[in-house]
Amino acid sequence: MTSVADPATIRGQAQKTVAAPVSHTRDIRLDFFRGLAMFIILAAHTPNNFFTSWIPARWGFSDATEIFVFCSGMASAIAFGRAFERAGWGLGTARVGYRVWQVYWAHVALFFATAALLAGFDHFGSFDKTYIGSLNLWKFFADPGPLLVGFFTLTYVPNYFDILPMYMVILVMMPLMMALSRISPWAVFGAMGLIWLLAQRAVLEPLGLIDWHLGFPAEPWSDRKWFFNPFGWQLIFFTGFAFMRGWLPKPPVNRLLIGLALFLVLANIPLSNIGVREFGFDWAREWRIDNRGLFNKSDFGILRYVHFLALAYLCWAAAGEGGARLKAVGGGMGARLWSGLLAMILKVGQQSLAVFVFSMFFARLSGFVMDQIGRTTWNMTLANLIGFGALIVVAYTVAWFKGQPWRAAK
Repeated sequence: MTSVADPATIRGQAQKTVAAPVSHTRDIRLDFFRGLAMFIILAAHTPNNFFTSWIPARWGFSDATEIFVFCSGMASAIAFGRAFERAGWGLGTARVGYRVWQVYWAHVALFFATAALLAGFDHFGSFDKTYIGSLNLWKFFADPGPLLVGFFTLTYVPNYFDILPMYMVILVMMPLMMALSRISPWAVFGAMGLIWLLAQRAVLEPLGLIDWHLGFPAEPWSDRKWFFNPFGWQLIFFTGFAFMRGWLPKPPVNRLLIGLALFLVLANIPLSNIGVREFGFDWAREWRIDNRGLFNKSDFGILRYVHFLALAYLCWAAAGEGGARLKAVGGGMGARLWSGLLAMILKVGQQSLAVFVFSMFFARLSGFVMDQIGRTTWNMTLANLIGFGALIVVAYTVAWFKGQPWRAAK
């Protein structure tokens, strides 16, 4: 018989009392929007792709990267939060470490596969451009020894290969946030805000505090830091994490918030790439130059955060509770087509790591092909559609292997 004064019992009861509601089920809205982000990321990374002139990033400060990181935070809250609850902080941390290990080798594979592809173009062909130079890999191929060490220790992180290192560092922060959540969700929010602030060069430099700027060196021959600063981008990741963990309540859907979010999204358009390029807002071009720190992509400027949250709220409200409005209704041909398309988008969103790695490789291959056959409207449209189809095939293939069908085979 357990004593009333048993400390273990008291601690357990206290944790149950203060624990926030946690989601253990995967919302289709999460996979849907992450799937859409994968298609946008492929288009955005295909060289000289006219599709990129009209992607969502051209209409406001935030882009598909925010979608990917925010949704990854939500997915991590489900996958890893459950491990922390069930197995404790130590084994939860080990579970996160295993994921970091997987992402690390995905990063290694992506770099060497892409570098080998570009080197093959240069070695076996005679073209007007040097393809290793298209990703600024001159120094790596000129003297690979020291840079191999730098690459494996993440002190050499070339542009184009910096998203997964950013993701790894953010994952490493997760055990800290989970430990702080035992004190209070406000401790988590305080840490998120402080770390983000110390990543803002535009804030620290005028104050003479640039030495406090958090970031990692990207290459040994300059003071350049990783393009995607994980200390800035953790803010959007852990915002998604906090929503899914229940540390932040679901915002109500009402006309006031919808109107406010819509105003913020529309107000971004004059200041956006589209506003300057298509509508001729020259004053906006000057404003962007003078205030670039507010929407700096590398450090994750505050206006990117505000724009994304407004856009995410509108999408969340439009999709309906549990994504009800995303699901096909009725039995007509249109409903069946949408149901099939939705299933493919969801599958891509569910296998986002494998799809992302493939898309970054395929984008360079697609760009090379377009260099050879020409970038007409029809050629580029076909190239994009082939790429989208390839992502779907990769997603279903990876899901098939993860299902280990050989175990059920007789």
